[in-house]
Amino acid sequence: MAVHADVESPLLGCGEPPPPSPPATASSRCRIWTLAAATVLLCLGQFLLYFIDSGGDFGLRSSSGPEIVESEVGVVAADDWRCSEIGVSALRSGGHAVDAAVAAALCLGVVHPMSSGIGGGAFTIVRPAGSSTADAFDSRETAPMAASQNMYEKYPSSKAKGALSMGIPGELAGLHAVWLKYGKLPWQDLFRPSVKLARNGFSVEPYLAQSLKKSEDIIADPGLRQVFAPAGKILQKNDTLFNPKLADALEAIAIDGPQAFYNGSIGEKFVDDVRNAGGIVTMEDLRNYRVRVKEALAAEIMGYRVLGMPPPSSGTLGLALVLNILTGYKSLNESRGLIGLHRLIEAFKHMFALRMNLGDPDFVDIAEYVSDMLSPAFADEIRKKIFDNTTFDPSYYLPQWNQLKDHGTSHVCVVDAERNAVSMTTTVNNYFGAGVLSRSTGIVLNNEMNDFSIPTDNSPDHLPPAPANFIEPGKRPLSSMTPVIVLQENQLAGVVGGSGGLYIIPAVTQVFLNHFLLRIEPLEAVQRPRVYHKLIPNIVLYENWTAIDGENIQLDVESRAFLKQRGHHLRSLSGGAVCQLVTHNLQVPASNIGGRKDGIFRGMLTAVSDPRKDGRPAGI
Repeated sequence: MAVHADVESPLLGCGEPPPPSPPATASSRCRIWTLAAATVLLCLGQFLLYFIDSGGDFGLRSSSGPEIVESEVGVVAADDWRCSEIGVSALRSGGHAVDAAVAAALCLGVVHPMSSGIGGGAFTIVRPAGSSTADAFDSRETAPMAASQNMYEKYPSSKAKGALSMGIPGELAGLHAVWLKYGKLPWQDLFRPSVKLARNGFSVEPYLAQSLKKSEDIIADPGLRQVFAPAGKILQKNDTLFNPKLADALEAIAIDGPQAFYNGSIGEKFVDDVRNAGGIVTMEDLRNYRVRVKEALAAEIMGYRVLGMPPPSSGTLGLALVLNILTGYKSLNESRGLIGLHRLIEAFKHMFALRMNLGDPDFVDIAEYVSDMLSPAFADEIRKKIFDNTTFDPSYYLPQWNQLKDHGTSHVCVVDAERNAVSMTTTVNNYFGAGVLSRSTGIVLNNEMNDFSIPTDNSPDHLPPAPANFIEPGKRPLSSMTPVIVLQENQLAGVVGGSGGLYIIPAVTQVFLNHFLLRIEPLEAVQRPRVYHKLIPNIVLYENWTAIDGENIQLDVESRAFLKQRGHHLRSLSGGAVCQLVTHNLQVPASNIGGRKDGIFRGMLTAVSDPRKDGRPAGI
């Protein structure tokens, strides 16, 4: 095996992200590249001195930084700046986009444990440079072999909270599967930065501090309390968080591979903790877990080819249906402005009425629904039901089943120098998953069983639960996660995805429309205020959200008045989804890496992390 540079080393000499700066212009890029080369040399020198002085600790410190970076070589956009930097370190070390995504995902599981981690699951789309297709890696959690449709009949609250709500974790198996196929760097190297963060401690950033403050489970659960309230008081912003047991687990998995978890000592400790907390998982469940690898679902929309997850994700299909509805209007300009906003909301309502027909295709036949949701002709029929002067009660949209209310997640986008691309969404579902942390491994348990429907589900809409999403042993629950890669004329145009449960599909759709249809610059495309609709209740939720950086993001008064005139009921929302976006300029070739080579165009990459959270992107 070729000798690789250590993934962590580029980080150690550069204690914090670069200060804010405007995007580079064409006239300044030559000077920037010269300065960058000098900076790298200086950084390497600083690394040697710093590493000796610090004993190998990261020395990473948060600082205010831009939500946008440009690079001709490679970028990573994650929910946390440290994870973006760790991903870029993998790229600097000669890694594939997949190496960067794996390293960043492991980091997110450490510093954003409320949303992701190896105790959860993931969907990953990988598009090799030059390909018109992509691989879809489904490492969604599965129902334990002892699970059944009626397992929550006596204790319905245990479906959402506690160890009984945990599905079999798949994220780690998925990271390994994607690395086996595409990775260039040693598996162990990808773990080192996250092991050090967990062992040596890291600063609690504002979003994690907010999540800890809101969570009632931290003090109640001994494992969570041990990590997040070690002195009996919940950690606050700028406190240092340590998770040495998770560091031990990650280190063992780095050395021995995923079998340390799925068929080894880490898994045995984890299963013991879960069962002692009331769960039903067994070592056989872990040993039997398998990642599904399929060709990505492809949708041809508005001159773009969108590659995303097939079911049990409803994300790509929901996105495709809404965009096909809007595409059918005489002019795409009709999707702009206030009337376009009304039409978008109506398309969302129709989409949510249909998506609950979906489920795990290994257990239910959903081929007809998949075909319909991808069909422009089907979208034409729905469009005829949309009127520009009014909206309707939920029954007009013919919903059959009550709506799944999934939660949480974290997302990372990566593009490397060769223009390989990764879109990965990870999750433990609710904040801190099941509200339980394995004390012997430091791993947060997911509560993904709550994403199944059950026969006794009661909902305000009085609609029955969706049979396609009922629990069966080994089955995967329906999901809203929407990691996608966008092509134009078989060239990479962008990577996008989001976190936020039920809000993900509308958010990713709006970011896509903003940039790829309305030609809005990437940062504004992500920052623009969004609207959401769940169909039931019949309310448009509009953003009124103060972001981590203090900026207030709110739908304007004119738009709200226009929607009210058409009969929409409105309510402000101080939350929603968070999106990451990478765009690839296909108009101007990159000046330093050759433009087009082997049929692959290389232009400027722009990466954006959503200011609604405290993430920031990084680039080479």
